[in-house]
Amino acid sequence: MNWNIVEGNWKQFKGEVKAQWGRLTDDHLDVIAGKRTELAGKIQETYGITQDEAEAQIKHFELRDKDKRPADSA
Repeated sequence: MNWNIVEGNWKQFKGEVKAQWGRLTDDHLDVIAGKRTELAGKIQETYGITQDEAEAQIKHFELRDKDKRPADSA
């Protein structure tokens, strides 16, 4: 997943992120603003998990929803 595209279309992606990580608030989502590192940090902080686990969850999210995404990387 190309996070430059996610960042540019953040309003469209916010709902999917909120559905996946329901504890993230709208304020969290505003701070994240489509930035992958911010997302990982907020997931880690909010869910009390390790950085590696947060990264694994994001990777799973990327792979699960890749067919819904615009073509963004090879």
